[in-house]
Amino acid sequence: MKRMCRIVGALVLVTGLAACEPIDFDDGGGGGGGGNVQFTKGFAFVREDRNVYVVDDRGDPNSPKRLTTGGGAAYPAVSRNGRSIVFVQQAGPSFELRTVPTDGSAQPSTVLTSGTGCSGCTNFRYPTFNSTGSVIVFTFNRGSGNFALGKVNTDGSGFQALTNEPSTSFGAPSFFPDGQSVLAPSGSSSTQLTQLSRVSLSGTVTSITNELGNEVLWVVNRAVVSPNGQQVVLDGRLSSGGSRIFVGPLSPFSPPTRVTDHPGEAGAQDTFPNWLDTTQVGFLSDAGGGQNIYRVTLPTSQPSSGTLLIPSAGEPSYGGQ
Repeated sequence: MKRMCRIVGALVLVTGLAACEPIDFDDGGGGGGGGNVQFTKGFAFVREDRNVYVVDDRGDPNSPKRLTTGGGAAYPAVSRNGRSIVFVQQAGPSFELRTVPTDGSAQPSTVLTSGTGCSGCTNFRYPTFNSTGSVIVFTFNRGSGNFALGKVNTDGSGFQALTNEPSTSFGAPSFFPDGQSVLAPSGSSSTQLTQLSRVSLSGTVTSITNELGNEVLWVVNRAVVSPNGQQVVLDGRLSSGGSRIFVGPLSPFSPPTRVTDHPGEAGAQDTFPNWLDTTQVGFLSDAGGGQNIYRVTLPTSQPSSGTLLIPSAGEPSYGGQ
């Protein structure tokens, strides 16, 4: 039996954490994210205090587990095995890549610090693990200008800039199933990510498409490869100023189809998409007020506002096994 928060009509305004019941995806796994239940698979996210939280698929979304203290955290991502989170820690002008175990058994450890091991690097964003959890790919810049992709081993060694194209900026990377390359939105600036590129861990950049089509002006921040490598989900900017979630074939690429909408809220922002499996997509939305995590099931005959999963969350990432 599935227990969750469901949206009635187009929008729901979440006014408190009591709005949700525990989530159950019936995935056959154990564990949970809230209280004393072990995390194995689910969401990592930040809240207004800028700390990292996790909720397992079988946990209570109203009672997430907090993994950091002191604030300053951003862009958490879950490892494939569900045992670790990588995130960006900012303190003043300094940026760090840090990891923390999902069971809360240890304090965060630093992988890479801006200016150390990555000369002149700053503005770390969007770190993500490869399938074995041994390599982290992320975006950064060198003080100004466009964002590049870089990689570093999780022990802090072997930093390498994967892209060196001053006229091109790259958005959040997502690993292909082969673990040897990432998909990343790209474009003339970080606010004009109008293309999709494949970037290998050796630094080879291959264009997938120069036109997104189907009302998508550009990718807001993230284009994510499906678990089977056949589809892409992205957060597309609309001419209205809002953004929605789009899904489409990846190989070969064809223009994606809108799967979320909020009638009457043209400016609502749906962003940070994640594949929960090959038929379910999770995403962040501010529709109705506040920022909450929702889900849509594919295929869908028409765009919807989705099913509420976790209230009061930001910058979500889904992972584990």
